[in-house]
Amino acid sequence: MKVDHIGIAVRSLKEGLEPYRVLGLELAGTEEVPGQGVRVGFLPLGETRLELLEPMGEDSPIGRHLERRGPGLHHICLRVDDIRASMSRLREAGMRLLSDEPQAGAHGCLVCFVHPASTGGVLLELSQPTDEG
Repeated sequence: MKVDHIGIAVRSLKEGLEPYRVLGLELAGTEEVPGQGVRVGFLPLGETRLELLEPMGEDSPIGRHLERRGPGLHHICLRVDDIRASMSRLREAGMRLLSDEPQAGAHGCLVCFVHPASTGGVLLELSQPTDEG
């Protein structure tokens, strides 16, 4: 297991990217994830990456997050080998998952989010790469 990425909510990729460009990071690409209502900008950073999350609409999860909390840290993502087994272990331990089944995420990965109430206030994402990603 390793940190796959850190998700940062931004109102726009263009504005959100600027402080990271000043530090020398460059946008490696973007992707839209319609099922999550988000446009994602990828910034490679060593073995992990920062992902800037721009809402595709105000009623998307990121749009609602920005309305309640403003821009900033949204989640930490851990890469797992078997997302269904990880989800099962979390459920058995009494953790609250935000979906019953893995969802389609960026890079063709399967993802699942763990509610912050179960993780000390941190929204945790699990991500399993697929052959498509």
